[in-house]
Amino acid sequence: MKQYNVGIIGATGMVGQRFATLLENHPWFNVKVLAASPRSAGQTYEEAAGSRWKMAVPMPESMKNMVLMDASADIEKIASMVDFCFCAVDMKKDEIKALEEAYAKAECPIVSNNSAHRFTPDVPMVVPEINPDHIEIIKAQRQRLGTKRGFIAVKSNCSIQSYVPALHPLRKFGLKNVLACTYQAISGAGKNFETWPEMVDNLIPYIGGEEEKSEQEPLKVWGEIKGNEIVKASSPSITTQCLRVPVSDGHTAAVFVSFENKPSKEEILQLWADFKGVPQELELPSAPKQFIHYFEEDNRPQAKLDRNLENGMAVSTGRLREDTQYDYKFVCLSHNTLRGAAGGGVLLAELLAAKGYFD
Repeated sequence: MKQYNVGIIGATGMVGQRFATLLENHPWFNVKVLAASPRSAGQTYEEAAGSRWKMAVPMPESMKNMVLMDASADIEKIASMVDFCFCAVDMKKDEIKALEEAYAKAECPIVSNNSAHRFTPDVPMVVPEINPDHIEIIKAQRQRLGTKRGFIAVKSNCSIQSYVPALHPLRKFGLKNVLACTYQAISGAGKNFETWPEMVDNLIPYIGGEEEKSEQEPLKVWGEIKGNEIVKASSPSITTQCLRVPVSDGHTAAVFVSFENKPSKEEILQLWADFKGVPQELELPSAPKQFIHYFEEDNRPQAKLDRNLENGMAVSTGRLREDTQYDYKFVCLSHNTLRGAAGGGVLLAELLAAKGYFD
């Protein structure tokens, strides 16, 4: 695979920091640009992040002395230096939309961790193992934007990546109703226990906008391209509750599901064990070898024990059993800043690279 020069827009935030650590020794992607807000621009990465560095591993040596550029004012210059950029900025939604479109129109493809464009009809929102074909809408998006290379592709919300992968291979039985209660780590809010001591010994039963995302985003992921847009799937009916819990990393979901044609427990377990997607077939660098892992133990999966499975890119499931009101219930877990955020973004970029979208 050829080498690509990349930028990280929003490099000082938690997800931007995670992008930096994941890209440090990436076999395809070389970080050439770090960009952030005007208040950080002109400082080295080490100076700008400083005590705000939240990763458990040190800042990459190769990036410490890189001088941050202004994510908004230096768009044309950044676009001239890279083949594409990752974007993980903390701005208002309409500002993010405008910023990402400005990069795309400057012929700089954007792989976004942000939610702003997730429901733009011609922007693919991709979980690479589930809907890799949605990247084909990029052709229509480029026509709308008037670009040759530039486009925007986004990854989905972190919470749905815990349970949608487990539901996906079961769609052949006709998913009818899904109830998912998610228990979400504080890193999903860009926090740790030092910066959010109120979360110690606490639980908050509300995360703004999260339930709407969790109910609607799977339907776009399971949708199909019709003309110049991605049309959402009409089923299943999904309802969710999303709670913030005192866990550093790892989103857990308690899932209840009913089917048009109820499968056996053995059929479900076999489908999970056998499930492979395009990333596994292409052997993309960040792809887990086994996407879905099932634990037989009653007390698994656990965030502390299982979130880093396959470099945090696998999904863990457990406690599959029949239910009195739904057909089945089970528990899922994924690492929210790896599979759910930056890692999912890197995997999406690998898919786009392998399919020639950055050339």
